[in-house]
Amino acid sequence: MSKLKAKEPKEALPSKPKIAIMGKFGVGKTWGLLDFPSCYYIDTEGGANLKHYIENLTKSGGVYFGIEDGANDFETVVREVKTLATEKHQYKTLVIDSLSKLFNTEITKESERLGDKDAFGASKKPAVRLSARLMYWVEKADMNVILVTHEKAEWAKGEQIGIIPDAQEKLGHDLHLLLQIVKMGDSRKAFVRKTRLLGFPDGSSFDWNYPEFAKRYGQDIMEAEVKPVILATPDQIAEVKKLVEVVKLTDSTKDKWIADNLETLSEVETDKVDGIIKHLKGKIA
Repeated sequence: MSKLKAKEPKEALPSKPKIAIMGKFGVGKTWGLLDFPSCYYIDTEGGANLKHYIENLTKSGGVYFGIEDGANDFETVVREVKTLATEKHQYKTLVIDSLSKLFNTEITKESERLGDKDAFGASKKPAVRLSARLMYWVEKADMNVILVTHEKAEWAKGEQIGIIPDAQEKLGHDLHLLLQIVKMGDSRKAFVRKTRLLGFPDGSSFDWNYPEFAKRYGQDIMEAEVKPVILATPDQIAEVKKLVEVVKLTDSTKDKWIADNLETLSEVETDKVDGIIKHLKGKIA
């Protein structure tokens, strides 16, 4: 019998959008987000706490998490997103505005801590690690997620070849959609810069507002009830660790994953851990 694990391809179930938007200061990135449904707004820059911003956010059923709440601390934000992913709540949209501030502040903090020892990109390591943790929970969360960034030039061989988000490397590749927001007279346009979505063809543009975005993505999907991720119980984790002590793990992909992730099983879904238990018990039978 073959040991190959691939399955017949099948259509993925509809999921909430996970996107990044980038743009210059003052183009209207934030204003266009305030009408997204039931928004949990993490404001790392303190730019959305003015009266007219808060009124719009409140009108759409949103709440505000600002600098005074810990929005400019990367560890705090990751914990907040994990909680949104794993607890039942009424919020449907998560906005982090901006991820650029969060990412670059973490680099600055580490650079100051290292002082003269900061070499070969050492100060970036905590920011990169926390970015990976953030993206893990962004992917898990059953919410519309918009990561707001500043934009910066992309260079190759000494020449500018484009514009990319000012955040962790390849942020645009981790998500299904990257938009550049541009102010054009009194309107704001969203230009599609990278996409895997049929409703947002590469190079196309549209008015930057919630009704227009929802029409293209699917309003019913975006406004559907949020379902929390159910994580492994302490009893499940204890059982896995007990079984690992009596079962000989092999060099199979699944066994290697179990060995490498024993200490982080508390962040794995309960059904997946149940599958691990069945797999390990099968080795005993």
